[in-house]
Amino acid sequence: MPEPYDVITMGRIGVDLYPLEVGVPLARVETFGKFLGGSPTNVAVAAARLGRRTAVITRTGQDAFGTYLHQELERFGVDARWATAVAEYPTPVTFCEIFPPDDFPLYFYRQPKAPDLEIHASDLDLDAVRAARIFWMTGTGLSAEPSRSATLAALAARGTGPADASGKATATVFDLDWRPMFWDGGDDSTEAPARYREALAHATVAVGNVDECRIATGEREPYAAARALLAAGVELAVVKQGPKGVLAVHRDGTTADCPPLPVEVVNGLGAGDAFGGALCHGLLAGWPLDRLVRYANAAGAIVASRLACSSAMPFPGEVERAVEAGAVTAEPGARAAQADLSTPVGPGAAPDLGAQPAREARQAPPAPSTPPDPSAQPAPSAPATRQAPPGPSTPPDPGAQPAPGAPADPSAPATRQAPLDPGASAAPNTPAAPRTGADS
Repeated sequence: MPEPYDVITMGRIGVDLYPLEVGVPLARVETFGKFLGGSPTNVAVAAARLGRRTAVITRTGQDAFGTYLHQELERFGVDARWATAVAEYPTPVTFCEIFPPDDFPLYFYRQPKAPDLEIHASDLDLDAVRAARIFWMTGTGLSAEPSRSATLAALAARGTGPADASGKATATVFDLDWRPMFWDGGDDSTEAPARYREALAHATVAVGNVDECRIATGEREPYAAARALLAAGVELAVVKQGPKGVLAVHRDGTTADCPPLPVEVVNGLGAGDAFGGALCHGLLAGWPLDRLVRYANAAGAIVASRLACSSAMPFPGEVERAVEAGAVTAEPGARAAQADLSTPVGPGAAPDLGAQPAREARQAPPAPSTPPDPSAQPAPSAPATRQAPPGPSTPPDPGAQPAPGAPADPSAPATRQAPLDPGASAAPNTPAAPRTGADS
């Protein structure tokens, strides 16, 4: 059998079309950057950036955007053998607006159905899923058939997870990822809580913000939610609390309650995916809980300081510097450089990252004639830390081009304590409520 993957993720993929103009309503934006998107896909990219061998189980449309996504997966070093095409549905697309520090409305296009919900259980390589050191799935995968049955089949194949070379059990991660627009009944769905409980019985780690924890457990208070997640069957509960940081509670009684990491936010979208990839990295390394959460929060904060999502995922040295400094400070020109890692779409090629104009009333963009629509997922809060963990022994993914590092700049403006946890989810084709972070 081939060498097991460090991380296999399963679920959403799509194209992010992000404005290269900050503080401009979508109706007035003229230039966009094209990026690989979709929460579990970005988690695979984030883990690959940290030197892990990753793959994603997903589906795209059989179209030009699908071709682009496969090319990007290859560029980022994520194995795309299980990213197959669906002829019937277009590749999803998502737009956003960028109003730092905490307002990033999202516009999803996933009609008539997203290809990533057409994953069939019969198509799964269950041996590979079973052997992976970490398997990462999301709540969105439970929202429709055949994806729901396929996701539950993958979880059942995992059991409680295999053991690595040291005999230590590896992780099956349930990213709670609550997106009400994908469920009948939305926030009042009666089916979602039951499906979440079914998946939690197979997971060893659960990750979500307080609103997502409420759907999964009925509890919103962080410690009560963590206890409820443990009672539902997981070994580690990670509760993201926005401006209050991140709480992690292990079944053995170990607790880490980490405050946010100060950061000057450019775009909070994608911070949660960076957190997830770094969480996988630390779990694979066997780090103590406090170090694990501090490292993951630093990774999320770094992405919040950048324009893009997938191409903004940090390398080990960048995360270690942020952990050591206890803050993230972007070097001059670092944000603009993010645009170089995307494909500009529109009359201009350089992002306007200068002064933010006054806010204007926003209007929803017209739906495209062929409605795609990617999804998004929550991002984490970014806690502060005390010491820098040593870098991983595995080198970062050489296939992807890193964004410039972010050394401290004495002339940089003072950082603000910025919450990085996602708020309410956006309905398809409508702007999200103000939020401080989410993935694409």
